[in-house]
Amino acid sequence: MIGSGVALDPYAFVREVESLRDSGIFLDPDSLCLSESCPLVLSVHRDADSIMEEMRGNESIGTTCMGIGPCYEDKVGRRAIRLCDLLDETSLYDKVLCLLSYHNLLRRATNRLEASPQGIMDELMQIAPKVLPFMKPVPEIISNLIKQGKTVLFEGAQGALLDVDHGTYPYVTSSNTVAGYVQVGCGVGILGDTRVLGLAKAYTTRVGNGPFTTEQTGAVGDTMFERGREVGTVTNRVRRCGWFDAVSVRQAALSSGASEMILTKLDVLDTIDEIKICTRYRCGEESYDYLPAASHIQNKLEPVYETLPGWRTSTLGAVSRSDLPENAMSYISRLEELVGVPVSLVSTGPERNHIVSMNP
Repeated sequence: MIGSGVALDPYAFVREVESLRDSGIFLDPDSLCLSESCPLVLSVHRDADSIMEEMRGNESIGTTCMGIGPCYEDKVGRRAIRLCDLLDETSLYDKVLCLLSYHNLLRRATNRLEASPQGIMDELMQIAPKVLPFMKPVPEIISNLIKQGKTVLFEGAQGALLDVDHGTYPYVTSSNTVAGYVQVGCGVGILGDTRVLGLAKAYTTRVGNGPFTTEQTGAVGDTMFERGREVGTVTNRVRRCGWFDAVSVRQAALSSGASEMILTKLDVLDTIDEIKICTRYRCGEESYDYLPAASHIQNKLEPVYETLPGWRTSTLGAVSRSDLPENAMSYISRLEELVGVPVSLVSTGPERNHIVSMNP
């Protein structure tokens, strides 16, 4: 189920459904649901994303230019086209006119051709029959599952420090990514027995521009990049790599209320002699055990490291605690202490069974 907090690209959605079908995986409205309230990413949003990124020049955010930010802008500005709007062509046209009265201001100001209302209508009418069958009252469905005592797994996208309120602003995404947004983005109040699983790599990565205090641009960063295959799965963009930033991860855990941590890609560190962990930041005479909100301070932060011995032994494919070297166990324990959250699972490779349960 896809909640209303998602900016839905209907064209990308249809392409993915058709791609899965071609691979022998058939998705129907009984197995995949879209919230009625999802705001739709349109061609004008992708155009606006590219225009704004170009206008930023050297201060570019590093956005994917997929139109997500402008779509959320329209949602907050109360002019977005939502999935349910596709049901009524007459009222939809009026909403498209409202949308383009805003977007064409930007296009005229930057000497672009104005978007045609009929052109947008044609796009929407073409895609509508392919997405509307998947539209369901998602909050109602989830609420009923919870009432029946079913286990429901909610999954967010992107890291906590890309959250528009709690991240490295302005180098963030355009929505909230912390765990608490689940209730808003799905329209469901969550009570009772709840676990919040925080995922963190055994080192740190970042895509795009923005502050990265522990970034390693030399041999260590190259090792992490190559062994971790750090290329974006959707955008194919290269990820920046660096030492584990316990300050940022602790802050992410606090902002999401993480009850446990899943540590991934431990095996990437197998060949490194000494492994560093950032335990606090320094900026001039000031010391920080949290990430300051001000971007001018974030850009000047220097890491204060603690160094642990590496294990120089392959952990690839390890499936039990006894398979992990003593130094690897010490590293995991130290991360638990610094982040303040217990590690419940450790991944040691790309396969589904390359998982170590840390529960005794």
